[in-house]
Amino acid sequence: MNSFFELLKTRRSIRSYLNRAVEQDKINIITNAALMSPASKRSNPWEFIVVEDKKTLERLAECRIHGSQFLANSPLGIIVLADTTKSDIWMEDASIASIIMQLQAQDLGLGSCWIQVYGRQKDEKTSTEKYIRGVLNIPSDYAVLNIISIGYPDEERKAYDEANLPIEKIHKEKF
Repeated sequence: MNSFFELLKTRRSIRSYLNRAVEQDKINIITNAALMSPASKRSNPWEFIVVEDKKTLERLAECRIHGSQFLANSPLGIIVLADTTKSDIWMEDASIASIIMQLQAQDLGLGSCWIQVYGRQKDEKTSTEKYIRGVLNIPSDYAVLNIISIGYPDEERKAYDEANLPIEKIHKEKF
């Protein structure tokens, strides 16, 4: 990558991955980047569960009615959760860590996609979070924000075209 701006332009959600494991050194870089992400008052409420086991990824892929099934064919999923007793803005802190992981993955030549967990349903009776909590034995003081799927892309997505950016959403001085 030439610059951070180029990294942002080329990072797109990838839902199809090659059948190729992500190397441990790359996983370490991605998770270490997340551990360096900013957090309110350095409370660091976020924690991460790295999942490479195919059967577990297949179970996690069933966490939502729509939008998570591709995780079954992902070589790596990182569950982003936070200790809600450490910060009242855990969601913001965990969101920052999540995007940092996605940008780091992109910089390493990997694709990624955010799978929303918080506020979603597995079915009419079970929340996505409750389902994942059961699969991964997550303590009750932790909230699950999302899953970041990561792998070597098996699809190409066009970079953002600066000419098509919604510039009208940028305001100066006043709305």
